[in-house]
Amino acid sequence: MKTENPKEQYRTNERVRAREVRLVGDNVEQGVYPISQALKIAEEQGLDLVEISPNAAPPVCRVIDYQKFLYQLRKKQKEQKAKSVKVVVKEIRFGPQTDDHDYNFKLKHAKGFLEEGSKVKAYVFFKGRSILFKEQGEVLLLRFASDLEEFGKLEQMPVLEGKRMTIMISPKKGAGTSAAKKQAAQKAKAEGTPREDVANDNDNE
Repeated sequence: MKTENPKEQYRTNERVRAREVRLVGDNVEQGVYPISQALKIAEEQGLDLVEISPNAAPPVCRVIDYQKFLYQLRKKQKEQKAKSVKVVVKEIRFGPQTDDHDYNFKLKHAKGFLEEGSKVKAYVFFKGRSILFKEQGEVLLLRFASDLEEFGKLEQMPVLEGKRMTIMISPKKGAGTSAAKKQAAQKAKAEGTPREDVANDNDNE
């Protein structure tokens, strides 16, 4: 779909077709004016008459610098586009009888995915007669979600779709930061008492 050019969204000056308009803004005396008078007010200020609500009765206009207005509009649209980050979904596959080594390996990867802001779609694939172990698969997925509780939030309970039982985990806001703090605290504890604490102990002697 073609994006509408902001420059073509607003009528300005002589392109405003209404016989009278309502002026708003801090730089004018607000009220309803004949179009000729509204154009004169804009001209006296060296600005443009810009129709911002054409469907109002009468249409609403502002007296502004139109080029500056367009610049600020484009800047705002660009900022909004930058904020609308595309959600990435990473998939992690298990078997119904995954061993601890494989489980921990995949758990580590899932933590990394959630810390970088991606969603994690974890599923157990039941091949052939392994569908008999679907309860075992559900337990595994719930354990996985529980082990990731600090990093992500479970969006739904395990759902069986064909040969797959699936859960979706979304990243928690600030999960990476809290995890980093926890690791730093554990590292400091492993290295011994911080120097500041030692100094305090000496002062108390």
